[in-house]
Amino acid sequence: MQQRQKPKKQTPLWYIGAAAMFILSQLKTLIPLLKFSKFGGTFLSMLISVWFYAMFYTWKFAVGFVFLLLVHEMGHVFAARQKGLPVSAPMFIPFLGALISMKQHPRDAATEAYVAIGGPVLGTVGALVLYGVALYSGSPLFYSLAYFGFFLNLLNLLPIHPLDGGRISTAVTRWLWLVGLIGGLVVIFYLKSILFFIIWAMFAYDLYKKFVSKKKAAQTRVMGASFEVAADPLMEQGYLIPGPEHKRDLPFLTYSDLEGQQHVKVYWEGLDFTGSIPLMEQGLIKRVHVIQLERKQKEDGLYLMIHCQVEYTKYENDAYYDVSPATRWKYGIAYLLLAAFLFVMMREVHEVPGLRLR
Repeated sequence: MQQRQKPKKQTPLWYIGAAAMFILSQLKTLIPLLKFSKFGGTFLSMLISVWFYAMFYTWKFAVGFVFLLLVHEMGHVFAARQKGLPVSAPMFIPFLGALISMKQHPRDAATEAYVAIGGPVLGTVGALVLYGVALYSGSPLFYSLAYFGFFLNLLNLLPIHPLDGGRISTAVTRWLWLVGLIGGLVVIFYLKSILFFIIWAMFAYDLYKKFVSKKKAAQTRVMGASFEVAADPLMEQGYLIPGPEHKRDLPFLTYSDLEGQQHVKVYWEGLDFTGSIPLMEQGLIKRVHVIQLERKQKEDGLYLMIHCQVEYTKYENDAYYDVSPATRWKYGIAYLLLAAFLFVMMREVHEVPGLRLR
């Protein structure tokens, strides 16, 4: 008698592969969607996140969870736009949450805190809506979603960079970072999360660089840049082209554009050359010098590649943290009240009779 084989249970890797094949098969449909609107990428990343979360939870929970993440991120978007800061649409990364990228950084700690607290505030509202639905319907699903909504927003209020609480702390007091350093260990022990441990470790290392090895952080940094100059017109005018080992210091000046990007403008009068070098970070320029010259023969003539180095020290703007006492109190009280409210709501949901939270 032939034995009937049991169907094999598909592994999560199978689902991931199936998801990839589905996305590839639908590229013709998805690409026009992405071009049609800047929210196309948000929509696609939401679908992918729902797909991944649904491998471990139910579809309904996955949709609700991604909805909570979207509401939280839109809080940051609305707050940034109120302050006149351009930001991208939210992008979702499975098991890492969601994020927005800022096209222009805040000019002071108070603005940074305003944008940061916008996420937990609107995120709390979203969790409260689901809690209201749970009270009305008695649905365990909505109770679970509300609980996780309160929990995620409370977790985000930990005073650890790059979490929202770490950015709010800049407008309250940077001593809260020490609280986050110690409290983060408790959370790591409770959650047993490798991802959260990585976030905490990066935060601890950043604090070490800022406050323990501040002298080392002020060491000279180097940035390279290259420029291409047509050599034939220079030789026709009688300019003497230096050899490949030629080295010299170049005169320079610095300026910032309207978006706050710092540039270094360099000159070489002997070659009738002017160039601009954008810096990746704000810095105090010490020296700009030529380290090598390279001749390149192209179809339209001879070109000279000028390889330069910019030596600078990173500029630490302590005025960024200058916040009035009234503003510190305002953000401090709002921060504590929001954290206390989220903690109370978590306990409230947890004590619902007969509810099992997983």
